[in-house]
Amino acid sequence: MEMKMKILVINGPNLNLLGTREPSIYGSETLQDIKEMVDTYADENGIEIAHFQSCVEGEVVNAVCCANDEVDGIVINPAAFTHSSIALRDAIAACGLPVVEVHISNTHKREGFRHTSLTAPVCIGQIMGFGSYGYILGVQALVNVWQRK
Repeated sequence: MEMKMKILVINGPNLNLLGTREPSIYGSETLQDIKEMVDTYADENGIEIAHFQSCVEGEVVNAVCCANDEVDGIVINPAAFTHSSIALRDAIAACGLPVVEVHISNTHKREGFRHTSLTAPVCIGQIMGFGSYGYILGVQALVNVWQRK
């Protein structure tokens, strides 16, 4: 029996407001739209997906910490925690999983405080500026890493 890769997609604070939150930056898609797009891609490619979203830093940290026995990799949009959470950075570094950081917007084209990611240095890669398609690119990157094991 062929093993199915399982990926956890984590979304951080305020991403539950997508579709109404600053559509000029984040577009009109909702988080549910993004989940459905990722799930459709995963179904078509034999990948199992789990989703998690929270605006609470400790819950996001726990999701990362508890994932190592449950999934093969993580796609994470840490949102504002990208620039502020040492706890999330440390959880990613310690989890033992390949993690891809995703951002809907290109944070380097935005306010200066968004230019530095505390989490990217402990991820295998960072994808930004491609809108919701960045989540698919993140999944594809993890599949590529998993297939090379």
